[in-house]
Amino acid sequence: MATPNCEAVLVVEDQRDLRELVVEILQEEGFRVYEAANGREALQVLREMPQPALVLADLMMPVMDGSSLIAALREDDQFATLPVVIVSALNARLPEGTRLVKKPIDLDDLTQIVSELCLRRA
Repeated sequence: MATPNCEAVLVVEDQRDLRELVVEILQEEGFRVYEAANGREALQVLREMPQPALVLADLMMPVMDGSSLIAALREDDQFATLPVVIVSALNARLPEGTRLVKKPIDLDDLTQIVSELCLRRA
């Protein structure tokens, strides 16, 4: 179960079915989950939601991809230290300070990583 200091998680994924599955799983674990379909939408949601504990983001998305989203977060004082977990099938070089969850997603691993990072922020 999520602790009160780290309820808010943002899921950024362009594949609706996968995004809805991850949102549902995290909600069942007690997290308050927000969602966006691409990086640009994620930046807007971040401005409107409570301070998140972390962002889960796909790399390959239309409009603004995950790498561009991470770059934008790192340039913003409010979100510069926000933990980001990349959820991708790609074997891309990860930006510093990010973690990787490979697709297809092991949901138990995902919830464990989210809980671990969340508790570090608390």
